[in-house]
Formats: sequence, structure tokens, C-alpha cells
Amino acid sequence: MTVAMPGRLPRSVMPVRLAILAAVVLAMASVPLWASGGSQRLLVEFMTYVALAQLWNLMAGYAGLISIGQQAFVGLGGYTLFSLAILAGVPPLLALPVAGFVAAIVAWPTALVAFRLSGPYFAIGTWVIAEVYRLGFAQVGALGGGSGISLPVGLVKTISADRGTRDSIIYWITLAACVAVIGCIWALMRSRLGLGLAAIRDDEVAAESAGVVTRRLKLQVYVICAGVTGFLGALIFLQKLRISPEVAFSVNDWTVLVIFMVVIGGIGSIEGPLIGCLLFFVLREQFSDWGSWYMVGLGALSVATMLFARGGLWSLIAPRIGFRLFPVARAAPRRPS
Repeated sequence: MTVAMPGRLPRSVMPVRLAILAAVVLAMASVPLWASGGSQRLLVEFMTYVALAQLWNLMAGYAGLISIGQQAFVGLGGYTLFSLAILAGVPPLLALPVAGFVAAIVAWPTALVAFRLSGPYFAIGTWVIAEVYRLGFAQVGALGGGSGISLPVGLVKTISADRGTRDSIIYWITLAACVAVIGCIWALMRSRLGLGLAAIRDDEVAAESAGVVTRRLKLQVYVICAGVTGFLGALIFLQKLRISPEVAFSVNDWTVLVIFMVVIGGIGSIEGPLIGCLLFFVLREQFSDWGSWYMVGLGALSVATMLFARGGLWSLIAPRIGFRLFPVARAAPRRPS
């Protein structure tokens, strides 16, 4: 019997993975040097969704936290950036990390409320909390109330007077955030904490009996994911240059689509959300003009995946190629007899 344990990869394999990842990152980093502004903005959206999907997968796929209220922290991050920039005159780029920090701080008392629930009640509870945040920000007249507000031109130009340069800066920040999210989750899942999360995913009661402090670990994951989600939310609306409660706290845009990507690609793996995001963007670019039939198609694909490939597309691909780009489990070495 093998036991999933964190460990170092074989020396002959690790350089191959690192070389592949480095080549992909370098190729992505070069995009602003030759691509159009529209292509950059599309890739920014793609990388943002990849990061959001990885964070939701970390919570749901490992910690067992099925949240449908992550839009609360997307909106909170966006409104924090706009509040700091408009009301306090803070340069938008400096407000980005502050937005993430504020989202993490707010997530702590939010978790104390949400964690009193479990299972489907937890999922619905997180959605209700997000709706409370949406209704609250809709009452703030200084930030446009229910109709929203745009970032003043003067503040936008503090990033750069040239739109092309602004697009490039936002692109590189988004790329760095996406790489950092994937890299940190990979490192986490190969650590002892990651082993504890995997134990929670498999059997929370057994994990507790083995000494894993499940509630504290789940709380830490929830707060960290909320903070990074808040940072990404600020980045999203820095690119959009306008924010409103309906858009910032949209359950469809920031949670439902993310769940679709994770479920289709494969929950509980790093490669799964990547595949799910890529598939979603390909389908959207090709078939979004079909209107309601496009949404019906996405729903049918979700149902088919859950019926015939419960582990997602990655569960079908991985055994056939025999290679994992982000392995998070190792077999415990056998003791000599």
C-alpha cells in the first residue's frame, strides 16, 4: 500500500518540469512586446480566472470548504481599491496589496460566522454573506451607490499616461500573481500542511483523530484565499476602471464560472483548473454568439462531466499521458525487509 506523502521529485524529472514551466512563463511574459492591447486584456482575464479557480479548488478540493460566496472578496477588494484611490488619493498600484490585506482581515470575522454552518448550509451561508456585502456597498453614496463609480482619469494616469503601457503593467502584475498562486499552492500541497489538507479532504474525522487541527487549518486556508481573492478583485477592477455592486459581487461571474472551470477540469488537482479555464475560454470565444444555447451547452457539458468523469477531464487525461506537471503526492518509500 502506498501513502501520499510530500517529498522531493526525482532529480531526473524535476528539471524537465521546471524547464517546461520556465519556458511557459517566459513566453507569457513576452506577450506585451508583440501582442495587441485586446489580446493582452483577454490573457489578463484568463490568468485572473486561473488564479481564482486555483484558490477555489484549494478550498473545496482539499479543505472541503464548498463556498459559493467568493464574490464577496472580489467585490471587497475592488471597492477597497476604489475607496483608497478616490477618497484617500492613494495611487492605485499601491492600493492593490492593501485591498488584499483588507479582504483577509474582513474574512476572519466572516469565517467565524460561516464556520458555524456545515455542508450545504455553509455554501448557502457564504452566498448570503456576499449578498449582505453587496447591499451594504450599494448604500455608500461616496462610491456611487447602486449605480457604481469610475476611477478618475487623473488617478488612472498615475499608473501611466499611455494606455498601452498601462495594459502592459497590469498584464505583468496579473501574470506574477497567477504564477505566485500556482507556485504557492503547489509548494503548500507538497508540505506537511498540504498533507493535512489532503487528509481533511479524504476523511475529516480520521484527520482529526490523526492529530490534524482541522478547524484551524480550514480557517487559515479560508482567510488566505480571501486575501488573495481580494487582491485579484482589485486588479480586475483596476483594469475595468469602473465598479458597481452588481458587477463586483456577481455570483455568476466570480463564483459560478469558477466552479464550472474547476469541476470540468478536475477538482483536487492543480492541472484540472488550468484545463477547465482553457476549455471555458475556447468555448466562449467560439460559441458565445449562440446566446442562450451557449449556456445550455455549458450546462450539458457540466452534467456529462459529472456523470462520466467525476474527477474532471484531467482524471481522463492524466492516466493516458503518464505525466503530471504539478505532482502533489508521493509514495512512501518501502522499508527494507
